[in-house]
Amino acid sequence: MSADFESIIPLAMAKLKFGIGATEELGYELKAMGAKSVLLVADKHLWDVGLVDKVKTIIQDQDIVLTIYDEVHIEPTDVSFHHAIEFSRGVKVDAFVALGGGSTLDTAKAMNLFSTYPADLYDYINKPIGKGKPVPGPLKPMIAMPTTAGTGSETTAVIVLDLLELHLKTGISHHNIRPSMAIVDPLNTLTMSSQVTASSGLDVFTHAAESFTIKPYDMRPKPQSPAQRGAYIGSNPISDLWSEKAIEWVGEYLRRACYNGSDLDARTHMAMGSTFAGIGYGNAGVHIPHALGYPIAGQAKDWIPDGFGVNEPMVPHGISTALTAPACFRFTAPTSPDKHARIAELLGVNVDGLSASDAAMVLPEAIIRLMRDIGCPNGLSAVGYTGADIPRMVEGGWKQQRLLVGSPRPVTERDLHRILEESMVLW
Repeated sequence: MSADFESIIPLAMAKLKFGIGATEELGYELKAMGAKSVLLVADKHLWDVGLVDKVKTIIQDQDIVLTIYDEVHIEPTDVSFHHAIEFSRGVKVDAFVALGGGSTLDTAKAMNLFSTYPADLYDYINKPIGKGKPVPGPLKPMIAMPTTAGTGSETTAVIVLDLLELHLKTGISHHNIRPSMAIVDPLNTLTMSSQVTASSGLDVFTHAAESFTIKPYDMRPKPQSPAQRGAYIGSNPISDLWSEKAIEWVGEYLRRACYNGSDLDARTHMAMGSTFAGIGYGNAGVHIPHALGYPIAGQAKDWIPDGFGVNEPMVPHGISTALTAPACFRFTAPTSPDKHARIAELLGVNVDGLSASDAAMVLPEAIIRLMRDIGCPNGLSAVGYTGADIPRMVEGGWKQQRLLVGSPRPVTERDLHRILEESMVLW
């Protein structure tokens, strides 16, 4: 191994409690952290199903002073972050609890970051869009409690947001952003609509499949010091284990969870798959589908998804990453046919008798079949895009260099254009 290339695999993850009824142990964990005042960041829709009241009672039963913020924007924006950050600066707390989907968890991370180390929003946003400044030090303790099974944000060191004026989705990533602890209770996911289940489940898939196929860690330049090693290091034998298992559970349980929201076995495995995929991609990283997913979501036209409780145009994150996934993995398949073939196999394809190359090229159809079965829109055209929109989406995707650098195959703007063309109609 050349001294110029990476040779070290760091595994970073939040402390985790997983299982039915794990929510009940939130109070114990807060007391163990020494928390005396807590800011609960919650999806306001969870009041309707009793989850916010339940968590509120658990916290207050420990004689902890509680403040609640529930003005979370689904698919958060720079505007919604400014509102949330301003709120957090006006209260004195020593710990955060986040209850909701990825939007809620990312909002809580941002509130924790910017109230602890005040700065302009663009200071921490990744280059070249922002300044990409490192987070100066540790944040306050934060417990993340996901109510969807998709983003894996409870285990990652990433915050994602839309920049409204730029019509662009981007992120902030740094080791210090990672929550202190994740409490993952499958019971908290039972109220998801089938559409939210489908979108979040597709996010599990793209996270896991991208981290499984991303450029390996030992093909990347060695950092000059450990402090300069990024949160995403590339595929490696450790993260591959988490990602592979997450893909397996998507193939076996996502359809069941979409068809019958009360299927607790399916919900449990999808919640576990989300966490596993979060650990996998939270260390290895993601590549082209997420890079293109950001402008697809950030430039939403007039399509309003069912089941999300919104009345404004929006392409949910999981759908935005999945719409180009078949074409993306068709493009990357030659780089690691065995891995691409393995993903197809985990999605239920019988690859017996096929060469690795032939089996790898079956993967796009396996992804399309899954998307069709769970009611995903039929390509970019189904969410309002036309060929005239492609150049702008290419421009937005090309700005995501922190992700594209992980593509296992060198990718150009022309390649992104072709991938988007192939993704207009999928079946």
